[in-house]
Amino acid sequence: MGWVESLQKAIDYMEEHLKETITIESIAKQANVSVFHFQRTFAVLTDMSIGEYLRGRRLTLAAQELANTNCKIIDVAYKYGYDTPEAFSKAFRKQHGVKPSD
Repeated sequence: MGWVESLQKAIDYMEEHLKETITIESIAKQANVSVFHFQRTFAVLTDMSIGEYLRGRRLTLAAQELANTNCKIIDVAYKYGYDTPEAFSKAFRKQHGVKPSD
């Protein structure tokens, strides 16, 4: 399996488990490479770290959920792995440029 296929398999795994706590070890295992090599290759090919990718995807899903449902911000924050609504709001504002309530 080539690097592109390995990377895609790992991305598919991350997408399937976005609402769960996942480890870099479990992600790298999907690509059949060491954690070190996966992190380095992922960063080179995507120009972002695995943590940045996961955070960005989770915040995008959270934004879609807030825009399309009547869920409370605190519930969405906890659903996507944030310990406090304040931490969620700060990350949300940094990525999207608006408050979650907007």
